[in-house]
Parts: sequence; C-alpha cells; structure tokens
Amino acid sequence: MPKAYWIAHVTVTDPDPYALYAKGATEAFAAHGARVLARGGRVVGLEGESRPRNVVIEFDSLEAAQACYDSAEYQAARKHRIGAGDAQIILLEGTD
Repeated sequence: MPKAYWIAHVTVTDPDPYALYAKGATEAFAAHGARVLARGGRVVGLEGESRPRNVVIEFDSLEAAQACYDSAEYQAARKHRIGAGDAQIILLEGTD
C-alpha cells in the first residue's frame, strides 16, 4: 500500500489562534502515526502562487491520512485555524 502525504500551504493572519491549531494538530498527527517531513522551513517559490508556511506530513496510507483529518482531535484543532489564516490542504497518495 503506498504512503500518503498531507500537504498544506498556509498564510497565517492571526498567530495566536493559529498557534493553538498547530499544537492540537501536532497532537492529532502523533496520535495517527504521522511523520512530519517539512514544516515552516525556508521556501523558494518558482512558479504560481506560493505561501510563507508549507507543511508535508507522511502517513502510512491515504486512508490513515483521511482518518486523521476526520478525527475529533484534528477537527477540534482545526476550529482554531479557521479565521486565523488562509490554507490549502490536500492529501496525496504516493507511489509504490
């Protein structure tokens, strides 16, 4: 079964509630066996719109990534992100 990647591109507009989101989301990721590969490092935008905060998280499967997103823990954290920034989040299945 191929791994999956949670990829987020974010512009934070209100750091305090976003920090609450980040704390809760990190706990949800850990509870679901996720591995953070990149979070908030330097960015070089080459084409298209880029955002200042980018995150790549690895899961054992697309189903595991979806279960994390749907979990009560993540959804509770997500409430702090709404209105604290603009985000694009996708789940991407890897190759075998």
